[in-house]
Formats: sequence, structure tokens, C-alpha cells
Amino acid sequence: MGLLEIVLIAVGLAMDAFAVSITLGLSTKKLKPTIIIIPGIYFGFFQSFMPLVGYFAGIYFANKIENLDHWIAFALLGLIGGKMIKDSFSKENRKEIKDKNSFGFIKMLILAIATSIDALAIGITFAFFRVNIYTAVLITGAITFFAAMCGVILGNIFGTKFRSKAEFIGGTVLILIGIKIVIEHTLL
Repeated sequence: MGLLEIVLIAVGLAMDAFAVSITLGLSTKKLKPTIIIIPGIYFGFFQSFMPLVGYFAGIYFANKIENLDHWIAFALLGLIGGKMIKDSFSKENRKEIKDKNSFGFIKMLILAIATSIDALAIGITFAFFRVNIYTAVLITGAITFFAAMCGVILGNIFGTKFRSKAEFIGGTVLILIGIKIVIEHTLL
């Protein structure tokens, strides 16, 4: 497996983080450098860490991970997406609270894990092809870091225009990503 293939895999892995980052940007009132960087750090780290774990876990865990990864990602994304949709119907004015909670440790941790579970299986694939894992995780982390930051910015641009429906749309996107992951693993 060459450098081009590793870059293409990294871009593919970063797409879920990019989409989730758009939803985070949708619910952000005002962009600050830290708000842009936080998703990049979480998603970039986990998209790098999970293939590393998968690589060293190797063939031993391949069947267990392959059978459960999509359901775990679906459940985590569905829970967070459902909460965002529920919150979108709330009549209370909680914009400031929403901004703080959108990037809270627990929420970001869950989102980062949910979007990087596929990367765990990719790490196992890297082991089969004897890929230089350190180069692969560095490339994956960097691409995901920048994709997530771009996602937050794009989401914020659209969120300022469509503030009233931003959280509903964001929650729906998270649920759809979860459904997409399940469909990819069960039907295709």
C-alpha cells in the first residue's frame, strides 16, 4: 500500500469527522480560535489513535470489531443526534449554554470515538498490508484535524443564517451518519 492509498484512506476516514464538525459549527453562536481547534484535536487524535490500536491488535480482534463497530457508532451518533433534535424543539432560550455544551469533554469524546471506530478496523487492514503505521497515523491525524476545523467554520457560516433549525439539522445529520455506517456494514 503506497502513500497515495494512505492519503485516500485518511481522507475517507476524515469525512465523518468533517460532517460532525459541520453540525458542531451549526450550533455555535460565535467562532473563536479555540472552538475551531477543539474538534480538530479530538477528531485528529482519535482518527490517529484508533488505527494504531487496530494495527497492534491485529488479526486477533478483527472478527469482533468487524461485527460490532457499526452498531456502536450508530448507537453513539443516534443518542447525540436524538438529543440535539429534542433540544431543537425546546422553547427555552439556551444559546449560551448550547455553545458551551457543544464542545464539552464528554460530548466531544463520544463524538470522536463514534466517528473513529472505523479507523480501528482500518488499522487492522494496515497490519495486513505491512503499512508504516506511524506515517499512516500521522497523515490520518493531520487530514482529520484540518477537515474538522474546516467543518466547524462551514457549519458556523450556515448556522448564522439558519440558527433556528441548525440544531435540528445537526442532529439529523448525526443520525444519518450512524445509519450510513450501519448500511455500509450490513448491506454492502
